[in-house]
Amino acid sequence: MLVDSHCHLDAPEFDPDRDAVVARARQAGIAHQVVPATHAEAWPKLRAVCAAAPGLHASYGLHPTFLAHHRPAHLDALAEWVARERPVAIGECGLDHFVDGLDADAQLQYFEGQLRLAHAQDLPVIVHARRAVEQTIGLLRRFDGLRGVVHSFSGSPEQAAQLWKLGFLIGLGGPLTFDRAKRLHRVVEGMPLEQLLLETDAPDQPDADHRGQRNEPARLTRIRDVVAALRGITPDAVAAQTTRNALSLFRIAAA
Repeated sequence: MLVDSHCHLDAPEFDPDRDAVVARARQAGIAHQVVPATHAEAWPKLRAVCAAAPGLHASYGLHPTFLAHHRPAHLDALAEWVARERPVAIGECGLDHFVDGLDADAQLQYFEGQLRLAHAQDLPVIVHARRAVEQTIGLLRRFDGLRGVVHSFSGSPEQAAQLWKLGFLIGLGGPLTFDRAKRLHRVVEGMPLEQLLLETDAPDQPDADHRGQRNEPARLTRIRDVVAALRGITPDAVAAQTTRNALSLFRIAAA
């Protein structure tokens, strides 16, 4: 059994064949998928998508690259939504210093608001930290006992170790499969396997074998196999431990 800890199954790219995408994931052994939100307008569709099939788990949040969609009142709306819907996590939220034109102060306001909510609700947080890993670590240190995952991790082995001390896991997907991703390879080789989550970020970030194509959750097996090769263990061992990690973090029942 595998868990895709991060896939945007509600994305319009999946509207024509979403049921078939889920079926292929189940055939590949992916029993659970965590589906994080991007902005408030998309929450109702995400809820409907996750309700349509077993094994789909919603997370609601305000993504930093969707800043134009966000309003300060959406933080209050998120608190109400979380209290009513009981998602497995809060997010996707965080900081993005790669995309031009995003207001850094506004990003910080929304991120800190979601961290406070996750801490208050005892929910994990799904963090986006693009060119912002060090700043993110500094913010997470302010919330003792907060747990979560830094998805699509792009930092150093040292930063991964700092996150582990804070109780945070890291999510890795398609970028790990490229030969040039030497730093990510070093991260995987040296980290505790108990810290790792597998993800696809579908429909984005396809693996090296599917460059330029729509990504989907069934491709998670490719990530599993690369991790196994880097660590010199079996794919089954990777699947077993990363599944335990995901079920524990998100408090998902295995059955």
